[in-house]
Amino acid sequence: MRHLNRATSHWVSMLRNATLVLAFVLAGFVPTSASAQLQLDITRGNIQALPIAIPSFIGSTGQVDQLSQDVTQVIINDLERSALFRAIDPATYIDQNANPDAMPRFPDWRVLSAQALAVGRIVQEADGRIRAEFRLWDVFGGKQIAGQRFFTQPDNWRRVAHIIADAIYERLTGEKGYFDTRVVFVDETGPKDNRTKRLAIMDQDGASVQYLTSGGDLVLTPRFSPSRQEITYMSYATGKPQVFLLNIDTGQREVVGNFPGMTFAPRFSPDGQRVVMSLQQDGNANIYTMDLRSKRTTRLTNSASIDTSPSFSPDGSRIVFESDRGGSQQLYVMGGNGGEATRISFGEGSYSTPVWSPRGDLIAFTKRSQGQFLIGVMSTDGSGERTLTSGFHNEGPTWAPNGRVLMFFREPQGGNSGPQLWSIDLTGYNERQVLTPNFASDPAWSPLLN
Repeated sequence: MRHLNRATSHWVSMLRNATLVLAFVLAGFVPTSASAQLQLDITRGNIQALPIAIPSFIGSTGQVDQLSQDVTQVIINDLERSALFRAIDPATYIDQNANPDAMPRFPDWRVLSAQALAVGRIVQEADGRIRAEFRLWDVFGGKQIAGQRFFTQPDNWRRVAHIIADAIYERLTGEKGYFDTRVVFVDETGPKDNRTKRLAIMDQDGASVQYLTSGGDLVLTPRFSPSRQEITYMSYATGKPQVFLLNIDTGQREVVGNFPGMTFAPRFSPDGQRVVMSLQQDGNANIYTMDLRSKRTTRLTNSASIDTSPSFSPDGSRIVFESDRGGSQQLYVMGGNGGEATRISFGEGSYSTPVWSPRGDLIAFTKRSQGQFLIGVMSTDGSGERTLTSGFHNEGPTWAPNGRVLMFFREPQGGNSGPQLWSIDLTGYNERQVLTPNFASDPAWSPLLN
């Protein structure tokens, strides 16, 4: 094993410190059962955004300062990007600087049709840490429904904001949030015929981009472990494809193996102990698993076709993959240890890059049909296929850890343009670009940070 470059080590140190954030329910901030009625139903097909008021958190002086304002804005941005919440315009607030220690004047918020109210404080402690605290109120019920306090280093203020947004999201939807997560991707610069590709990582909203490789070697298809902060990726550092395992927490990496017939990096099993991959030999490609500790490989398919892009179900009992065994690229499902495969895709066009949802209920895929690249989802038996978005070149879907949002990359047609990252939720209506410093491709979403 060896450490990455100095810039990467600095970022790794920051991430390690970020994991020391402490959270606990404040005395007096305990939710009451009477307020349980305020919850957004996200199981319906047509969701109306819940109006929420989030006044700027107050700072150490009792007034709004830059840090408290920045934290508030990140919380608002997170919630609004989900399309499940609508932040009420602060210019309409009657109480501009709500005190988190006082009972809100609920009529002032009801007149604005706010259903929920989040107020908070960001304070610099004597030891240099910051203390962040918030309360969430049911406006029409007149009850507090959540309250937490966090301590961390000032550099981690963005993460505190994401954690608070997750807490609000979970309390009001009943499901885990996805804001306190990272996305690893391939950063691309230079002309189209000679791109420099670096491995990069960022917050899920596109902020805090850091580079994990220097760009001296071609890197492709990073994949996140579902159980820890580890990634696999392909590199051509030695002139031949090698798969590396990179531990984000420690900054160390190791060679998983040399796989000259591989076109994509392997994907992890749900427990992070194995990877599943496709290896090509004699013109055919078959699915294999590898134990990351023993490095022992096990062959799962044995066909004269091209079987590739495998992805485990979240319980590890099944694997979805693409294969041309039926004459065109289609999706198949088999047991987690191999065995007979069942075809699940039957639409027009060719299917590729299937990825099982963390919830276990859906499979996302790329589909090429009539000159368009579509990102879609289907049930695990192939029923209920839906197209979420289409365009000249869309590819590489990856799931948020709560299974409600997908990220993918899109490349416009013509010119010297390059790929960009986009996100879309399961309704297919909330499509947004994720801004990055340069062109970007091959996103892979992390699990929730601990």
